[in-house]
Amino acid sequence: MKTGEVQIGNIKLGGENPVVIQSMTNTDTADVDSTYTQIIELIEAGSEMVRITVNNAEAAKAVPEIKNRLLKNGYTQPLIGDFHYNGHILLTNHPECAKVLDKYRINPGNVGLKESHDYNFQTMVETAIKYNKPVRIGVNWGSLDQELFTKLMDENAKSANPKTDKEVLYEAMVQSTLNSAVQAEEIGLPKNKIVISAKMSDVQDVIQVNKMLAERSDYTIHLGLTEAGMGSKGVVASSAALAVLLQQGIGDTIRVSITPEPKTSRTKEVEICQQILQSMGIRQFKPQVTSCPGCGRTNSDFYQKLAQQVNNHITKKMPEWSQKHPGVESLKIAVMGCVVNGPGESKHADIGISLPGKTEKPIAPVYIEGQLHKTLEGQNIPQEFIEILEKYISNKFN
Repeated sequence: MKTGEVQIGNIKLGGENPVVIQSMTNTDTADVDSTYTQIIELIEAGSEMVRITVNNAEAAKAVPEIKNRLLKNGYTQPLIGDFHYNGHILLTNHPECAKVLDKYRINPGNVGLKESHDYNFQTMVETAIKYNKPVRIGVNWGSLDQELFTKLMDENAKSANPKTDKEVLYEAMVQSTLNSAVQAEEIGLPKNKIVISAKMSDVQDVIQVNKMLAERSDYTIHLGLTEAGMGSKGVVASSAALAVLLQQGIGDTIRVSITPEPKTSRTKEVEICQQILQSMGIRQFKPQVTSCPGCGRTNSDFYQKLAQQVNNHITKKMPEWSQKHPGVESLKIAVMGCVVNGPGESKHADIGISLPGKTEKPIAPVYIEGQLHKTLEGQNIPQEFIEILEKYISNKFN
């Protein structure tokens, strides 16, 4: 579904533009060094926009230094300020923060109540207009406008054909998002400066609410779950929700909000976004390796090690390859473990190897673009295959 286009720094969202990956730091923004370091980690992992928390005066004062340091070192990716509760105060009292941020994120559910809600929201939108900044109006079900939700529940209770509580919740999420977007336009913010999002933590809820948003508007849409969870649960939930929506053409920018394991890099969420988009054929980021799961026929230790070596080699070499060999990210590689599917999968890949199973002759045919290139055997199969891979890439993507 085609949406309007929004310019955020040097990135274009919506319209015919690619789906953009974004992420968010979890550092104390007032700690300039740690925040800057994590932003760089996320950018170098592939995040195309990075959001930071701006929750107090110390954080707001740190933002210009962080942004200037990024620009000084050649990092031009958009920096987004995440505001809750006191954004109107911070943006007013810290104009340098307001000037250097590339976008503001506003949650209409927690900018105030009744009259103060409208005043605070208007203050933030007027600041965005003043400095020519886009805004994401991001509604979360955990901080949904309770006044609106209560009103809709009361109306539903009086209806001759009442909806379920969940259906009313969906409607409240959609109305909160779209009403706020319309309010921003009435204040004077152009439509091409508005991004919307409606996030929940349940897969089916996220799918349904975003389908409703897409049906009722053509605003640029940011997708994600509020909290996807940790480990495989977070990966699966995010993939399930985003894949369904992206397949229907819904979503212009995405974030995967997984809980990182203690003392692990936050870049995992960026990697998952890339894998979702590449697995669906929407974007390409690095060569993809098809490798079999193994069965009673496979010499599991051998094919698993080779698959791991190839993946590690790709990760290590991608910074160099992306500069020297444009287009290499589209490469398809197969590392297969026995004769059942090995030759066929290897022939379908750009380059593939079919390793010998337990009862097979200890040779490994290598196929390039569907044709047998060479048969390997002995102890140096991994090294020889990687050498063939490197040569193929040099010749193919020059």
